[in-house]
Amino acid sequence: MELTARLRALADLVPQGARLADVGTDHAYLPVWLILHGKIQQAIAADLREGPLARARETARQYQVEERISFRLCDGLTAVYSHEVDAVAIAGMGGDTIAAILDAAPWTKGKRLLLQPMTAWPSLRAWLQSNGYQIEAERLAREGSRLYSVWSVTGGAMAPLTLAELWVGKQQKADPLRGPYLEKMAGKVRRALSGHLVSRQRDEGQIQMLTEVLQGIEEMQKEL
Repeated sequence: MELTARLRALADLVPQGARLADVGTDHAYLPVWLILHGKIQQAIAADLREGPLARARETARQYQVEERISFRLCDGLTAVYSHEVDAVAIAGMGGDTIAAILDAAPWTKGKRLLLQPMTAWPSLRAWLQSNGYQIEAERLAREGSRLYSVWSVTGGAMAPLTLAELWVGKQQKADPLRGPYLEKMAGKVRRALSGHLVSRQRDEGQIQMLTEVLQGIEEMQKEL
């Protein structure tokens, strides 16, 4: 079994021997790969829908590790309990959805969290900062033309982040994909800013915020 670059970045951040809960597991590629490679001994695979959970079971059967994975049909972590896990992976969801899952499970402050938001990066970083979590590491992964940011998070106080850092983070400055990632995110901010500038109902607050974000990202690009 080969993992995509995005899932491999997640796998690399899972602590050796951790009891893992994979939320939104879909095909369960992450926990199955980790078990096959001896990084974890057991896992919980959770998903909101029966279809993905059935695919997860099929993957586990195919690789003969079904007895080492507990399958849970649930919304987020509602059927996963603190004493069962050391680490939680939540990948491929919007940042606001990830924040809602964590908000409903405050016990996650005592665990290692591996997060891979697809959208709403600034609001998720801000939520983590305001709710007693800290981002300890970030990794970047490329799949084709897409770039993904994967975060390792624990409970604790996080140093204040600038508006630009809320958008692009500051824990992956040495990553070889940092340059392309900053360019990608700068493009997103420019497009959002252009939309506000031509709007008939200009939101000056948003324009000022996005201008500051763009200036911050451009400063980061100069520092590379």
